Amino acid sequence: MSECTIDNDFLCKHSLFGGLTDEELELIHGYLDEKTYLKGTRILKQGEPNNSVYFIVTGDVSIEKRSLEKEGQKRIITTLHAGDSFGEMELIDIQPCAASAICLTDATIITLSNKDLYTLSTTHLKTYTMLILNLARDISRRLRSTDTLLALISKNSH
Repeated sequence: MSECTIDNDFLCKHSLFGGLTDEELELIHGYLDEKTYLKGTRILKQGEPNNSVYFIVTGDVSIEKRSLEKEGQKRIITTLHAGDSFGEMELIDIQPCAASAICLTDATIITLSNKDLYTLSTTHLKTYTMLILNLARDISRRLRSTDTLLALISKNSH
C-alpha cells in the first residue's frame, strides 16, 4: 500500500467524501491507497472480481462493456475524469465487475478496499455510514442518467 498524498481540501470537494469532517477525512487517509497507472492500463476487467472503490485524482478512465450482440466488440459506456469514482457496484452487490476500466491517459487513483470499509463499519460507524450514503448517491445519479438515456433511445426507436 502506498501512502496517500492527497489533502483534505481536495477530498472534501468531491462527492465520495462529502459531508465528512476534517477528523473523519484524516481517519480515512490511513485507509487510502494511492497508485499511478500508465495510459492503456486496464484497472478493472469485466467479469473479474473487484474489492475496491476507485477515485480518480488525475487523468481519464474509459468504462467499457463487452457487446452482448457481437463477440469481441466493446462499447464505451462513459469516460470518467478527476473527481469521478468507479467500482462501487461490486462493493455493494459483491458481483464480478460489470464493466472494464481502462486508463485513457496516465492517471493517479486512490482506492478504498472492501476490507477497509468493513473495518470502518466496526470502528467508526458514522464515517462508514456517510461514505456508503455518498456511494449510494453517486450510483443513484448514474442510474438516473441511464434511465434518461434509455427513455431517449426508446422514444427514438418508436
